[in-house]
Amino acid sequence: MSRKSELQHLIKNNRKYYNGSVMSGIPVKLLNEAQGHIVSLELTTGETYRGKLVESEDNMNVQLRDVTVTGTDSKVTGMDHVFVRGSHIRFFVVPDMLKNAPMFKTGPQYRPSPPIRGPRKR
Repeated sequence: MSRKSELQHLIKNNRKYYNGSVMSGIPVKLLNEAQGHIVSLELTTGETYRGKLVESEDNMNVQLRDVTVTGTDSKVTGMDHVFVRGSHIRFFVVPDMLKNAPMFKTGPQYRPSPPIRGPRKR
């Protein structure tokens, strides 16, 4: 099974997971795990950005540091810091080591238990 099909299978089977008090999707959690690592991303315009992921938000807005920007005309430019809106991002490339992240573990022992609720007030 190729890496791409393996990740697609894991994302399909683990659509949501419980993260404290908020339900989040695996892609958002994977992006949060990639903070501090070098990532690449392509915008809907065709430009590519490669740099260290400083911060990511739930809507996939990201901040990158020490960035190399490659334009659609293959012109390469360097930037110190960049903020990219999530809705303008076509895809991310994250380090291979993140494929072993705990969120991709499958099976009942890895399923989080549902939140515990207190007694109802009547």
